[in-house]
Amino acid sequence: MIDWRVIDTVLLDMDGTLLDLHFDSHFWLEHLPKRYVELHHLDDVTQDEVRARIIREQGTLNWYSLAYWSRELGVDVLALKREVQHLIGLRSDALDFLKWLKRAHPRVVLATNADRESLALKLPLTGLEDYLDAVVSSADVGVAKEAPEFWFALQELEPFDPERTLFIDDNQAVLECAREFGIRFLLGIKQPDSTRPERELEEFIALDRFATILPGERPRT
Repeated sequence: MIDWRVIDTVLLDMDGTLLDLHFDSHFWLEHLPKRYVELHHLDDVTQDEVRARIIREQGTLNWYSLAYWSRELGVDVLALKREVQHLIGLRSDALDFLKWLKRAHPRVVLATNADRESLALKLPLTGLEDYLDAVVSSADVGVAKEAPEFWFALQELEPFDPERTLFIDDNQAVLECAREFGIRFLLGIKQPDSTRPERELEEFIALDRFATILPGERPRT
């Protein structure tokens, strides 16, 4: 599927691609609304209002910003994330894939919409940094990956040849934006959240396991 001889750079999403999206789905749609109601002594019906409020920001920097939601909701979102941090974990064979990339030596860059507070929580718990050459957050450049400006900013920060770059992400809108920028090799994820059904992505091949794109003869450890 992938001719690794023509790949110099691998851009990887974090949540839903390397990490199981279950943590984020549970936190934003269940835990945060529930704890908001408890902390502010409100009626349970308010949980639905909080969910709707969160979803309205989807695809924007606000959607991904812990500081924004802490300010808007009047709670310490990072502290609430720590209450369920045991749910943070790698997807299936993500670690094997990262180990293979480290041996194969393309430049590996985490290109994520997660803000720096989220990264500070997740990276130490997962050990991802051991396998990355760089980490770029949309918060660093002031625009989310769903916007064309992100990709120009990313290329300024981490120069790459779009024709020799592979990008993997679970978000259809982000993949479309990367395609418009000119990235040649694009792959999605079939099951970002291990607790939810697999899905197909329109116009993009979606992976169930990273092993399916690795060469048959894998380097020995």
